Amino acid sequence: MPSNWQTELNRLVIIVLTAVTVGWLVNQVLLSVLIAITAYLFYFLYQLKRLNNWLVTLTLVEDAEPPESSGLWGAIFDGIFRLQQGKKAALANLYFTLQRAQRSADALNMAIVLLDKNDSLEWWNSAAEKLLGFRKSSDEGQAITNLIRHPLFIAYYAEENYQQPLTLASPANSNTMLEFQIIMFGEKERLIVARDITQIERLGLMRKDFIANVSHELRTPITVISGYLETLIDNAELSDPRWSKAIDQMYQQSRRVENIVRDLLMLSRLETRAINLQQNAINLSALLAEIQRDTADVISEYKHELVLECDPELSINGERQEIYSAISNLVLNAAKYTPEAGKIRICCEQSPEEITIAVIDNGIGIASEHIPRITERFYRVDVSRSKNTGGTGLGLAIVKHILVRHNANLEIASELGKGSCFTCRFPKPRAGHHSQPGRQTQQSS
Repeated sequence: MPSNWQTELNRLVIIVLTAVTVGWLVNQVLLSVLIAITAYLFYFLYQLKRLNNWLVTLTLVEDAEPPESSGLWGAIFDGIFRLQQGKKAALANLYFTLQRAQRSADALNMAIVLLDKNDSLEWWNSAAEKLLGFRKSSDEGQAITNLIRHPLFIAYYAEENYQQPLTLASPANSNTMLEFQIIMFGEKERLIVARDITQIERLGLMRKDFIANVSHELRTPITVISGYLETLIDNAELSDPRWSKAIDQMYQQSRRVENIVRDLLMLSRLETRAINLQQNAINLSALLAEIQRDTADVISEYKHELVLECDPELSINGERQEIYSAISNLVLNAAKYTPEAGKIRICCEQSPEEITIAVIDNGIGIASEHIPRITERFYRVDVSRSKNTGGTGLGLAIVKHILVRHNANLEIASELGKGSCFTCRFPKPRAGHHSQPGRQTQQSS
């Protein structure tokens, strides 16, 4: 079946040939062809006018029928009509999908807020009105920072680093705690998701209070038990020799419980006590020298070599006792999990972006599958070895909490049989003094 274009071309050829034939008969070939082509052009203009009128009508009447025609123009009218009907169906389907998405979002109990590239509110669900206090009548088009004015949210929003969520009290109800997560897409458009975590926060606080209270209550009786056991050990000649081994084991376990209680209390303080905003510069070289002196007995017991590599001018802003605790925990861990006569290095460096304190050993190492969980409380890579070393299973959890309080993070790299490297990375604002080239090295063994 010939195409519409071929049919129209055939029609034009027939018209021209007919005009030539008529012109030849009346001896006016040129005039006859000119009249025929002019008539054909007027026909095309007429069809174009009909098309234009129909398109204008479509803007007013969505379902206006196309003009009746045949051939090429009939195909054009029908093609445009089919496209218009297809577009209408697609828009209806899109509208239905959008309505379903909005109804689904409204059914969620978490706030969903859509922002345009100018940080203005474009759309939000019903939960956003309840949790964030937004109002359809007045807040559409408003900047998000005009409605959520908490300084922490403004800083978090401007930073554009949304890997970790932000926890804040609801601007609509200070008794409701919300967790904010922001997702960027398109041309700097953002999607904000806020969920109510009040119950989770309360349970977490109850857990912290419970651990703190239990630890506090256990401290006194454990101390008393350890004291009496120590007295029995010191006066072993006055007791039956058959009980000596049992008393020694009870004393060791009581000291282990004492250490666990001590670490639990420290974790509780780290979780519940706000960090002091007025922090002093800590000279890292002096701090490491103090740690070297305080861990000398343990280092000597395992026959290790402890090497310090730190610029004597390098310092960091923070809580001195907490930084001391974090680094000494890493050093003691390295000492316990490194075979005798090992080497432990503490390296401090400053770059334009950060300050790093790395504790490096040539110990037994950690399998890669354990590294993501190694900072969890009481997580054990090797239960039997941990008990033999007297560890509480809380040391790295304490380190992680201290670093979080100082806007830092802990990076762990390890290989079985070759050793481990625990790197504390502090952001540049923590720098207390810009170091000069050069490094001071101290050794102890």
